[in-house]
Amino acid sequence: MKPAIAVYGNVWPDEALQALEAEFALYVIARMAPSEAAAFYEHAAAQVRGILTTGTVGIDASLAARFPALEIVSVHGVGVDAVDLDALRARDIVVTNTPDVLTEDVADLAVTLLLTIARRIPALDRYVRGGHWLEKRPLRPTRSLRGKVAGIYGYGRIGQAVATRLRAFGMEIRYYQRSAGLEPMLRRESLAALAAESDFLVACTPGGADTLRAIDAAVLDALGPEGTLVNIARGSVVDEAALVEALASGRLGAAALDVFEDEPKVPQALWELDNVVLTPHVGSLTVEARQTMRKLCFDNLRAHFAGKPTLTPVPR
Repeated sequence: MKPAIAVYGNVWPDEALQALEAEFALYVIARMAPSEAAAFYEHAAAQVRGILTTGTVGIDASLAARFPALEIVSVHGVGVDAVDLDALRARDIVVTNTPDVLTEDVADLAVTLLLTIARRIPALDRYVRGGHWLEKRPLRPTRSLRGKVAGIYGYGRIGQAVATRLRAFGMEIRYYQRSAGLEPMLRRESLAALAAESDFLVACTPGGADTLRAIDAAVLDALGPEGTLVNIARGSVVDEAALVEALASGRLGAAALDVFEDEPKVPQALWELDNVVLTPHVGSLTVEARQTMRKLCFDNLRAHFAGKPTLTPVPR
């Protein structure tokens, strides 16, 4: 009998799931009508041995409890802050994720956002499309990146990849994270101290309780009216209400955001600000990254049900 797998999230192409069905009995929750989902949880959920989910959808303790035979949760993404690891580990359920796969593409987007907001690309695009160039309407100059300081909050794989790219633009690098990391001379003693020293603050830290709203009003004030926040980490890392107020009042210069507190809901106040660039959580949305992430998710399931060690278990 094929192992039964419940599938959450909407990142799974039809052709990929069809191929996986040769090996597993799949229950794709997002494609079920409410009555069908209710029947699934009432009857078939008891047979489910594996779950495919995403880093943003995750799985909490109450959902996991609906699967008494669960053995493995394979997460499509690096972040597991939406996964109740304690609850799963208490049941000896294996959790895997997809580290390293998306590092380069997420770092590329971080730098893209930084450049886009620094050079005011959306405003310049509107300037040309609106015929203002023909009108010779005056333009406000932007600032060079050379010699500016990029403070990186979270100096792991992605943070270091961002630093490598920004150094090529002549920027100086500083960072903050709670633990000691590489290049200790660049580490600052607090997030506020990092922000005070930075022209750009780039959030690359994992989400979760330890970083919840760590970028608060005090940190934004330290970054200041000439400072810019770039967030490609998790929306939960930033106090979104404080961010909106700081941007609207001019206490913060600008922001470029790929993630939000209550995705896909984005505060309308952010839509209406000219000093903000918004993208819909697409750091890993490249063909190459998604194919590799998906394959790793599937291969972790295959390894587990073949009685082999999984390829990328989340450390206990």
